[in-house]
Amino acid sequence: MSGFLVFTDLDGTLLDHSTYSYAAARDALRLLHHHGVPLVLASSKTAAEIAPLRAELGYPHVPAIVENGAGILEAHAKAGEDRGDYLEIIAILNALPGRIRACFEGFSDWSVGEIARHTGLPAEEAARAAARQFSEPGIWLGSDEELAAFEAELAKYGLRGRRGGRFYTLSFGATKASRMAEITARARPAPITLALGDAPNDREMIEMADYGVIIKNDHGAELPALDGEAQGRVIRTDLSGPAGWNRAVIDILSPHFGAKT
Repeated sequence: MSGFLVFTDLDGTLLDHSTYSYAAARDALRLLHHHGVPLVLASSKTAAEIAPLRAELGYPHVPAIVENGAGILEAHAKAGEDRGDYLEIIAILNALPGRIRACFEGFSDWSVGEIARHTGLPAEEAARAAARQFSEPGIWLGSDEELAAFEAELAKYGLRGRRGGRFYTLSFGATKASRMAEITARARPAPITLALGDAPNDREMIEMADYGVIIKNDHGAELPALDGEAQGRVIRTDLSGPAGWNRAVIDILSPHFGAKT
């Protein structure tokens, strides 16, 4: 083991926002594998989506954070079938006053074809994205005032909404950062953590890490200054997506391994 533990967002970070390719990050991925650095995928994606990607990247033995932190896909586990949380979320959502409910369109409102259109995923992968267990992503169509009323109604049931790079997601409140703390606490000895992301739902994870990286986001609002940025513990990339991810991982980790780039 290297002594490091890397946590990464996927869409717009390790994966290109439009093509979902990680090709531009191959050099850094090779560096991680060479030095035995575990890579924890932390995404809004479902377990059904993350399990094959985790295996493809060569990390089936490492837990993954799924559905924006609403759940964990344990090491070597396959996507589960328990949808209890998700069905409860949909029931709460559909019980909201009609005027407020109409301002939110989620995956449960869309066909697989519509999910494919909103995400840019092929139909087979869109079907995996629909296999939700813990959270409901969607699009907010109302005003800021209506959003405040929507969130106040959700809070009565313990639900909260969070903005990601692409969608606004409803869950019972666990976050990428809380799951990051949980997974880090399991590691012995305590690892040095690196976290990378590009969206508001990555903020706490990036701030919590020993090293944090804000990946340039060409498709959304720039994150405000984060804790640790003024001290250099959190940095921003000039390149977006996997190209920025690749450069940041190499620049941060290579000095610790004596690697040349």
